[in-house]
Amino acid sequence: MPAVKQVNFGGEVTGDFELSSEIFEAPVHVYAMHQVVVAHLANMRVGTHNTKDRGDVRGGGRKPWRQKHTGRARVGSTRSPLWVGGGVAHGPHPRDYHQKVNRKVRRIALKSALTLKVQENNMLVVEGLKLDAPRTKAMISFLDKIGPVKKPLFLLHESNGPVVKSASNIPGAMVLHVDSVNVYDILNHVKLIATPEAVRHLEEVFGS
Repeated sequence: MPAVKQVNFGGEVTGDFELSSEIFEAPVHVYAMHQVVVAHLANMRVGTHNTKDRGDVRGGGRKPWRQKHTGRARVGSTRSPLWVGGGVAHGPHPRDYHQKVNRKVRRIALKSALTLKVQENNMLVVEGLKLDAPRTKAMISFLDKIGPVKKPLFLLHESNGPVVKSASNIPGAMVLHVDSVNVYDILNHVKLIATPEAVRHLEEVFGS
């Protein structure tokens, strides 16, 4: 059964926290993680980009000059993509980038991402992660005590505004509720720091 270090908010190691083998020792499916991450990034795109083609640009209804015998190239409109002020040729238009991923693939990818964090020794459990008021200094002190941490991801089991505000001033840090956990944020952050309740919730939801 896999286990990770359990620390308190003072940075002191209080023991080992045992994890579920089904969730944190699952087979790593790289293709499933790739598919979910690509879909996640695609679904974040708004798709509201738009350009005007020659039919959308105002003006250009009159032929600038006659077709022949002028010595100049033939042209039918001043709003041609070849002209300054003309329309855009083959420009982007609004579209939906949404990609669907099956629930089973998402579960496999999430288990794979969590397993990678445990295998790379980039996950730990913290107890008593609560603040009465936003204190960025206290959050930085905690991160310094558990080691050099870049881009930490805090996974909470309940909403805590002071913790969110304290971490928001730390470059690369992010706070997520356990119900909003996703493969992209797990892989995009180096260290996963979760509360014991959040870990048990993951095991309850994604376990058999």
